[in-house]
Amino acid sequence: MLNRLLARHCRTAASVGVSPAGRTRRAALACLAALTLAGCAQPWQQYQQGADASTIVARLGPPRETYDLPNGGKRLMWPTQPMGETTTAADIDASGKIVNVRQVLQPNEFYRAEVGKWTKGDVLVNFGRPVETSYFPLMKREVWTYRYLEDNYWYMMFSFYFDDQGVLRLTQKTPDPLHDPDRRNLF
Repeated sequence: MLNRLLARHCRTAASVGVSPAGRTRRAALACLAALTLAGCAQPWQQYQQGADASTIVARLGPPRETYDLPNGGKRLMWPTQPMGETTTAADIDASGKIVNVRQVLQPNEFYRAEVGKWTKGDVLVNFGRPVETSYFPLMKREVWTYRYLEDNYWYMMFSFYFDDQGVLRLTQKTPDPLHDPDRRNLF
């Protein structure tokens, strides 16, 4: 596909009187731009399992949230909330090595939550602090809400509803009103 784009660019450049050297320079710049964009990896894609935890801390800075894991390890988190849609989480084993690094505010992570089984503590360890909390007295439910980007396109909110004992009873996803042009003037 890149070859077709470059060929089209070269034909267009030739039709407006660009010299062969100019065409080569433009083609080289187009290739450089494509390679630069291809090298843009997300923070959670740049670390190898088994590497020392200090490598991720050196790159991302001190974690904003840290949680103990049942196996003696730690979960380090770098959220972009309240306005962002990502939280990078690194699981570190008891010896200080990276087990995995991933973006946790996404549907496949949210859907792991087990209604009737998970508690506020489980949600906190898995997703970090919510962007918003509220309480609905008629439902007797506390709600924790997280911003996220679904399919790299849809700005959404994912909410966890807890009963008075702190047990997860319901989950819900809704459009994020922050990014809804029809609702921007309401706030």
